[in-house]
Formats: sequence, C-alpha cells, structure tokens
Amino acid sequence: MNLLDIQWTGHFTPEVATRYARELVDAFRRSGFRPGYRLRIDMSAIQVQPKDAVMTIHEALGDFPRASRIAMVNGSAVGRQQIRRLMTQPYLQVFDPAEDSLAWLTAPDDAATSSL
Repeated sequence: MNLLDIQWTGHFTPEVATRYARELVDAFRRSGFRPGYRLRIDMSAIQVQPKDAVMTIHEALGDFPRASRIAMVNGSAVGRQQIRRLMTQPYLQVFDPAEDSLAWLTAPDDAATSSL
C-alpha cells in the first residue's frame, strides 16, 4: 500500500521526541517506501502533545521525505488545533474516526483531490 501508519499512544518529552524522530527516519529508510507514499498518524489515544516535545519533533523531521497525502486522526478540538497550527500542507486532512482516514488515503488520486 506504500502507507506509513503510525499510532501515538503517549505523551512525548523532548528526549523521547528526539529518539522517536531518529528511529522513524531509520525505519522509513529500511522499509523501502517509494515516492508518493501515504502517511497516517493516529493520535486518537491522546489529545495534545507538550509544546516542547512537538517542536522537537517538528524540527527533527523538517527534511523528512514528503508524502503525497497525510491523514491525521484526532477527535479532540484542541488536538486538531495543534495539528493545523504546525502542519500546513495542502495535502493534509484531519479525521475522526480512523476508518475515514484510511478510505481517503487509499482512494484514487482524482477522488482524494475532489474531497479537499
């Protein structure tokens, strides 16, 4: 499917965020994702991340390979605000529930762009 599917279940500290970013980059390279990959980050188990940890991740992944679509899953209004403040890509959608995100990520290109 060329889908990087991540689920966040806890809160990060800056130290954990640094390790997470490093491990994510290493796993991404080893996994053989191709250009045009899709990304889903399911944050439904948490509401928001601490600001210092979010900024650590944001900076550490600044040059992460670009996805063709990004789906974020978060049902919290505050969590959605945090996502939209930091992630301004036009090919990003925020979802609740996760099933809707998978349908959007796996839809043909013409169907997905018409829903943006």
